[in-house]
Amino acid sequence: MATSTRFDPFRELDRLLGEGLRSATASTSLPMDLYKEGDRFVGLIDMPGVDPSTIDIDVEDRTLTVRAERRAPAEGDAQWLMHERQSGTFARQLAMGKGLATDKIEADYTDGVLRLVIPVAEEAQPRKIAVSHGNQRAEQAELVEGETDLGS
Repeated sequence: MATSTRFDPFRELDRLLGEGLRSATASTSLPMDLYKEGDRFVGLIDMPGVDPSTIDIDVEDRTLTVRAERRAPAEGDAQWLMHERQSGTFARQLAMGKGLATDKIEADYTDGVLRLVIPVAEEAQPRKIAVSHGNQRAEQAELVEGETDLGS
């Protein structure tokens, strides 16, 4: 008795679409929001299900790299009925400008979100420069000289 293999076009289409979506979302497996708040940048990276002890953050040549691992909840001879959550090691890189204080970056992982605070370097922060007028300098010099005369 020969057994026939049934071809289900909908199941095959679902499988192909699923593979395509998984590869499309692989690059965004660590979605991030980044915004500037005053004199610092704040990055929020979604990392649900990541073991905090696997999070690794380093800066090299103005590139910040975040790595983390999400382990599969079942291993060995588990029979998967559905497996949509990605597992494995994930990485995200950010190119950083010269005006950032990379030695003062802070990181906090709470409720599946990694929060990075990247301060703007002090020398890169905007500042006002006072402009004095030539007459003001002469008056200030006379005032200083007058004060030293009074003290003697």
